[in-house]
Amino acid sequence: MLKLNRSNFQAHPFHLVSPSPWPLYTSISLLSLTTSAVLSFHGFAYAEYNLMMSLISLILAMSFWWRDVIAEGKLNLKSKILYTYNLNIARTISVENLEKHLNDYKNKNNTEVFKNNNNLGYYLAGLLEGDGHISLPSLGVTTLNRVLNPRIVFTSHINNLGMYAFIQSELGNIGRFQTSGDNAIRYIIGDIKGIMLLVNLMHSKLRTPKNIRFNDLIKFMNTKYSLDTPESLLDNSNYVNNSWFTGFTESDGHFGIKYTEKKTKSDTRKRSVSESVTLKFILNQRLFDKSTSSSMKPFMESFSIIFIL
Repeated sequence: MLKLNRSNFQAHPFHLVSPSPWPLYTSISLLSLTTSAVLSFHGFAYAEYNLMMSLISLILAMSFWWRDVIAEGKLNLKSKILYTYNLNIARTISVENLEKHLNDYKNKNNTEVFKNNNNLGYYLAGLLEGDGHISLPSLGVTTLNRVLNPRIVFTSHINNLGMYAFIQSELGNIGRFQTSGDNAIRYIIGDIKGIMLLVNLMHSKLRTPKNIRFNDLIKFMNTKYSLDTPESLLDNSNYVNNSWFTGFTESDGHFGIKYTEKKTKSDTRKRSVSESVTLKFILNQRLFDKSTSSSMKPFMESFSIIFIL
């Protein structure tokens, strides 16, 4: 088996090996060894030389065969581990579970908030820029003879499943859900209709360097499906006029409350500590956006100005 063929294993529970010449070579060597041994026993001339060559050929064929068996075994074990690992971290969420969380969310929250599509677009833009990503495959047909579409993925904590189920219902039930690990979910939109819906909703509403990746998505769709969607411009509108800040905060922001007990001065404590409660609002972002290799620091610095009174 050639080294190129050793990578042609499928990620499924059963194992398909590549075609191997060694069983045929081993059979021929065994036939030659048996024939040479019989001729040698009957005293035929030069039969011993044929016997020795056949024995060497048999040993070589078996050695190469076992070498490939060991290599295939390692690849098969690796593929099974990866297959099990993928099954464990990429589990789908049942429709019944989604409906339950959606109904709970509707009973506890205002469902009239997204009646304006423009407001929904700003919210989704903030949500995507907070902790979402855009996956772009290569253009054309793959070696598996499948046409791959890009994906827009929103990542969040499992506790926000009801919120994302509500967003899915507002978008016409496009996309699908997966759980990742024990406490993370992914809302994935990978069909043409769903992607173009999000592109139209979020167009020119992004504020961070992720707008570069968003424009790469637009170029990809324009090239692949002969569309003429214009480039998305960075949004510089006031934060209070739309729901972008809400989406950005719900994606990667949180409030933290710290309670400090009263502590009196002692031999080990030079100063007394008063009882206090501290409230903090925190927004976390990566220093660099991986997909565009752009720094998030300039945006976060300009964004922080709105909190200065």
